Amino acid sequence: MERLQKVIAYAGVASRRKAEQLIVEGKVKVNGKVVKELGTKVSNSDTIEVEGVKLEKEDKVYFLLYKPKGYISAVTDDKGRKTVTDIFKKHVHQRIFPVGRLDYDTTGLLLLTNDGEFSYSLTHPKFKIDKTYVARVKGVPTIDGLKKLQRGIKLEDGKTAPAKVSMMSFDEQAGKAICEITIHEGRNRQVRRMFEAIGTPVVKLKRERFAFLDLTGLSPGEYRELTKHEVKLLRVLAETGKID
Repeated sequence: MERLQKVIAYAGVASRRKAEQLIVEGKVKVNGKVVKELGTKVSNSDTIEVEGVKLEKEDKVYFLLYKPKGYISAVTDDKGRKTVTDIFKKHVHQRIFPVGRLDYDTTGLLLLTNDGEFSYSLTHPKFKIDKTYVARVKGVPTIDGLKKLQRGIKLEDGKTAPAKVSMMSFDEQAGKAICEITIHEGRNRQVRRMFEAIGTPVVKLKRERFAFLDLTGLSPGEYRELTKHEVKLLRVLAETGKID
């Protein structure tokens, strides 16, 4: 027996958090009856429907996308904006969803899958998966400002964990700089808010790396499947915090 939201997530319909929301909203049926209790457990013999569609097991798939600007990290959007899953519609038939998110105006490395357990293991803060960004900022950060980011800086939703930060280049006269920052948290617009907190707002932001993965060989809007070895390494990293 497994929790209903876990089964829905594993089937690739949505992330576990989204699955819980669907249950609470009464959009899930088990054996023909609406279920709103998050603690509900189901077996392989139970028939599950999500928003009127019978749950079917799909082959698990894993993709690395070079997210272009102007797409939201979601499956659907009530405002009619383009979503990252739109990029896959012609060639991928599984119901994939993004692992975490990148802002509408942020570009770079984004993973997508239909494996809810895999997604959860890579996005929950306790697993501490490194994500590296390159930020073009307005103004030149001071040494003190960079140290604040490295130690952790207080935001409206709490203090951030320590970050790895370096200044790649700067132009005092033009009033701009390029910085690299590595964090393992995934708060909403976190990198942008961190630089804004030290007085150098982000003008352009790109995620260059996710754990050991990078964007080699890809242009904006292009994607590739992860290899079985890469998927295995990500699982090991999430479970142990290191790769031997």
